Amino acid sequence: MVRPLRLYFPWWQLLFLLPAAVICGLWPLGGTPSLTDSTVSSRICFQDVATAAGLDFVLRNDAAGRKYQVETILGGVGIVDFDNDGWPDLFAANGASLPTLEKNHPRFYNRLYRNNRNGTFTDVTDKAGVAGRGYSMGVAVGDFNNDGWEDLYVVGVNENILYRNNGDGTFTDITQAAGVDGRDPSGKKLWSVAAAWLDYDNDGGLDLLVSNYCDWSPGNDPVCGGLAGQSRTYCSPDSYRGQPCVLYHNNGDGTFTDVSLASGIGKILAKGMGVAVSDYDGDGHADAFVANDNARNLLFHNLGNGRFEEIGISAGVAYNGDGRQISGMGADFRDYDGDGRPDIVMTGLSRETFELFINLGNNQFTDFSAQSGILRLSQPWSGWSCGFVDLDNDGLPDFFVANGGLDIDAPQPNRVFRNLGERRFVDVSVSAGPDLQARRLHRGAAFADFDNNGQIDVVVTALNERLELLMNHSLRQHWLELKLRGRISNRSALGAHIVCQSSSRRQVSWVSNSVGYASASDLRVHFGLGEDRLANSVEIRWPSGIVQRLTSLPCDQILEVIEPASEKEK
Repeated sequence: MVRPLRLYFPWWQLLFLLPAAVICGLWPLGGTPSLTDSTVSSRICFQDVATAAGLDFVLRNDAAGRKYQVETILGGVGIVDFDNDGWPDLFAANGASLPTLEKNHPRFYNRLYRNNRNGTFTDVTDKAGVAGRGYSMGVAVGDFNNDGWEDLYVVGVNENILYRNNGDGTFTDITQAAGVDGRDPSGKKLWSVAAAWLDYDNDGGLDLLVSNYCDWSPGNDPVCGGLAGQSRTYCSPDSYRGQPCVLYHNNGDGTFTDVSLASGIGKILAKGMGVAVSDYDGDGHADAFVANDNARNLLFHNLGNGRFEEIGISAGVAYNGDGRQISGMGADFRDYDGDGRPDIVMTGLSRETFELFINLGNNQFTDFSAQSGILRLSQPWSGWSCGFVDLDNDGLPDFFVANGGLDIDAPQPNRVFRNLGERRFVDVSVSAGPDLQARRLHRGAAFADFDNNGQIDVVVTALNERLELLMNHSLRQHWLELKLRGRISNRSALGAHIVCQSSSRRQVSWVSNSVGYASASDLRVHFGLGEDRLANSVEIRWPSGIVQRLTSLPCDQILEVIEPASEKEK
């Protein structure tokens, strides 16, 4: 079943278009420029409208000079359509008081904002019951019980929380009953940074992969740099013992079983940060990449029998092209070069450079950072959340990075690297509007079409400052967005493989929303079509194995696609 959800241009956007056109030096409804060096930078434009939109969230880390390790690492955001109205809502994870790790004041509450569908948002945290507990880090979004309502899993230093969406604007904390509190078999709470929903065994129920960081508590945090306050620094990850990832299997009755050791996921100590999921070998089973902080990266190959094999070294993604490990932060796992195979990108600290691993097939990747331009372009920046996302609707995924140093003396602006095709990027940040030049300690970032106009927007958090809502006012080109709903497969359709063919380009994507650093993007799948007014065909391979083919889909609309109940129903 296919039905249009949105096919119009929201009238209230006219309030923003003229200012954006002046700010970015372009007319949003104008023609498409040529791809010469002199015009290539004028295609992408952002405007921060957080204040006007009513988004007053401030990411609080409670830093006061002691240099607790947790202070630098928080800040995930999640896109969740919690009320099922077709407009992306926003959840932001927040810190807590130090050293108690308690949310003892409203300034530390996690926040949920409802999209009012007119360019503004309303804080509905109290009504929804999602203010949270503990020192929160990140969030994962998915419909784990297949009831049609997107649920939230919030991870952190001392508390992980599973919120079941009740479908009436409220959530219920079912963490203990579900068995997903983030503790190891001995009962010790692991420091969780990020999580991803995935159906690793394709049984129709969403499972949960959690990335854990270091063995830390306020009482055993070492003092690094010097004893005097001004000489203290944040300790290197080398000062701490790593922790394993955790995999929870969905039992289908509202409970989960910890299968970390049985699956092979939990047998490796790491210092896990960003988690990204895709099917890199095309066998129909979800694989996972974990970026590690100053430790080798992990690539978990799904063997399809309930077990995973860690192949980061043999696949060529454990280290960079020089054989070194970097301070891995955020990651994404998508096809950026149009060959149909998902590639891996990850961020690191300044002077380390970011890493781009292209998928060669046959379980092999190669570091393509230098050839793509990413190595040179990323050297000055400390990247956290990131993502491959088509910002100008030309059919080529661009690369957005949220930047910021570790300490208060190292704020940085975000960056946009535009995909030129032929596997090359160029930095177009300076021409993408002055709001992109704000220097802050940026952390989390997630992507969604908040105003349903076909252009992907970005929300970014920053330590101790208001978040940024970067609305996309780039030159308009055609697009298509799909909201997939599983019936035999998981309701969120996570893991579905989509091939979109238009007259000028073939694009391959997956439903996968764990992105960047501790964040979750919109579950909708977006295709930029450039000047093409039609998607000639869209082929969906659902996690159930059912293949559905749609033809002659007009551009510039959001379609809901429901999985056939059987091959005959197609």
